[in-house]
Amino acid sequence: MTSDFLADTTALLERTPRVLQDLLGGLPESWLDGRDTPDGWQPRDVVGHLISAEIDDWIPRAEIIMEHGRERPFEPFDRFAHADRDTGVALHALLDRFTELRMANLARLRELVADDDLDRVGRHPSLGEVTMRQLLATWAVHDLDHISQTFAALSATRDDAVGPWKHYLGILLRRTDPSATPG
Repeated sequence: MTSDFLADTTALLERTPRVLQDLLGGLPESWLDGRDTPDGWQPRDVVGHLISAEIDDWIPRAEIIMEHGRERPFEPFDRFAHADRDTGVALHALLDRFTELRMANLARLRELVADDDLDRVGRHPSLGEVTMRQLLATWAVHDLDHISQTFAALSATRDDAVGPWKHYLGILLRRTDPSATPG
């Protein structure tokens, strides 16, 4: 890893709210009711889940690593907390809330973690020992995973409309067959 790991990771984390705001903010409803997989999430579910992670996952776990190390395990994370919490909340309000939380968490990260803290060890309840570096890398890749999921959900709204071109659109083919590749 380079000595710029923390700055490089933060550079990606800062972009996620803007990407989602630009992609989803003000988008017509006809684009927003698709799911990434037949039983998967809609874009608003993704944003709600990201809000939950900002509240209960990344910074609380970084704080546990800094304060307790491997002596105290992380609290389990409820991946579905958004389902009840966000019922009836407009997407634009969720996007704004996510942006606020992310900016506050990045400010807290800058206060909390320095480059020499990246090898500190914490304890995940099911994965065992993990480092601060692994936690932060996972935070960034988690964002990318859910941005990808959002694109898949948006694409799903046009699954039938693309007609025979679907054969060439991996984002649609992978919705039902993760191993599918375009022809």
